[in-house]
Amino acid sequence: MRVMPAAPSREPSAQRAWSIWPNRPGRAGWTTRAGARELAARAWSGHRLFIIVLTPAVLLRIDAELGYQWHAWFNDSFEYVQNTVNFQLDPTRVSGYSIWLKILQPLHTYAVVTILQHLMGLAIAVMIYALARHRFGAPAWLATLATVPVLYDGFEIELEHLIMADVPFLFLLTLAVTLLLWDPVPSMRRCVLIGALLGLAEILRSVGLPLLAVFAVYMIIRRISWRKVAATIAVCVLPVFAYAGLFYVEHGQFAMTNSTGVFLYSRVMTFADCAKMKVPVNELSLCTTVPPALRPISQSYVWTAESPLGRFPPSKFSPVPNQLAEQFAIKAIEAQPGAYARAVFDDTWRSFDWSRSVFPNAQTYDEYVFGYHATPIPSWNKAHLGPYDSYAAAYVHGNPDTQVVSPFANVIRGYQRYVWLPGTVYGLILLVGLGGIVLAWRRFGGEALLPWTISLALIVIPAATAEFDYRYVLVAVPFACLAAAIAFSPGSAGGELARRLGKRRQRAGEAAAVVPAGGRAVGDRATVPAGGTGDHQRDLATDGT
Repeated sequence: MRVMPAAPSREPSAQRAWSIWPNRPGRAGWTTRAGARELAARAWSGHRLFIIVLTPAVLLRIDAELGYQWHAWFNDSFEYVQNTVNFQLDPTRVSGYSIWLKILQPLHTYAVVTILQHLMGLAIAVMIYALARHRFGAPAWLATLATVPVLYDGFEIELEHLIMADVPFLFLLTLAVTLLLWDPVPSMRRCVLIGALLGLAEILRSVGLPLLAVFAVYMIIRRISWRKVAATIAVCVLPVFAYAGLFYVEHGQFAMTNSTGVFLYSRVMTFADCAKMKVPVNELSLCTTVPPALRPISQSYVWTAESPLGRFPPSKFSPVPNQLAEQFAIKAIEAQPGAYARAVFDDTWRSFDWSRSVFPNAQTYDEYVFGYHATPIPSWNKAHLGPYDSYAAAYVHGNPDTQVVSPFANVIRGYQRYVWLPGTVYGLILLVGLGGIVLAWRRFGGEALLPWTISLALIVIPAATAEFDYRYVLVAVPFACLAAAIAFSPGSAGGELARRLGKRRQRAGEAAAVVPAGGRAVGDRATVPAGGTGDHQRDLATDGT
């Protein structure tokens, strides 16, 4: 099989279409007033459509800040803040976000956290647009369309307003993809930076480490030198190893968390049948006699008191229960691979539902929407820390409650109710990208393969290791949009197919336009009804060719 190189002819034109920087000798730099005006004029003339689409998205985020001052809470938010105040690594989830909050803690405000996250959301859209225009020469309408979900999805805006790690994780991952695809062959320095970004993303969300394999395989397929691939991997694992070393000092385990086995156990407990497994004596307490059809959702086997994990001394997120749970889960998967595959498929398929159901429960679902009232500080976050009665209060040295302010809150709350991307549309975007990848099979799917694979992995990995969650889909959508834009950009196999279909349709329209009343078109040649003159027939045949 011969690997076809990327079409070099579209690189210069794509870069010229994207460039907004003054580059002719004698021009003022952009730091001067004249240079800034010229830069703004060039940006407007070359990217008018994107700027028009971007502006309302900025206003929506300003409205969210003013309506819900200055943050929103999710269950996990309080754990992040507590670990920040205590400055300890959480055994349940990686604590890179707590380290980020610690850096911002001297400012004693959640406003800076959420404003930065809203800016990250906007920057993600800018990166998608810039990459599509610069590297792949996509038309302005296609590059802009690829940014609409991240700019306008009401749940995406709410995710940016939560004290949660998902948006910084998405920002780092998008930046890594942009750097890798910005040029046909990335430099060694850029590969090192990509590895560093992936390593930081991993300590924000544990799903980041499997994505390193996606990047490495893609780089190998694109025939990037093995030195650059090795440098990317080596630099990526540096922050991971450093974090694992700190975790060892604090918890006695060289690991990222003490929860991987616990969450995998919760995954298999929706189907695990101990009668079909060879369970050793020390794991028998993890079995249940409840029939699979009557069992609760996966996360109930982590967070509820009725979970068999509660039979171990607290905490379940400690080395012994975590290891036993992992061993049990592996046996369940080996004994019932079909049931495991069905559980993973069902949770993955939930990502493509048209409507949002109340899942996993009403309390969690309500924390994903801009509500009429602020989420209260839970009792387990309470603490006596000098004059402050909770970790959330200690972080800001004041009142940690969200202030719901009208009319701004009414606007964003009503907006989120009606404007969001249905899962079915996300599935169609994935199919569009897949179609372009299949058309480019001679080049192993082309550059669209990387973002498309990342998007799919971001919904499959959680379904395989824990359980579905709506916020995981929000993080996956931008990469599917980018893949679709790349797969059908000019010069790609998908773009070439679209161009040929467009020309064929244009020729058909031109042929139809010359058919007289009562006539009919046959192929590309027109005829007239019986009785027409021979000269008239010849004229029509000539015009219709």
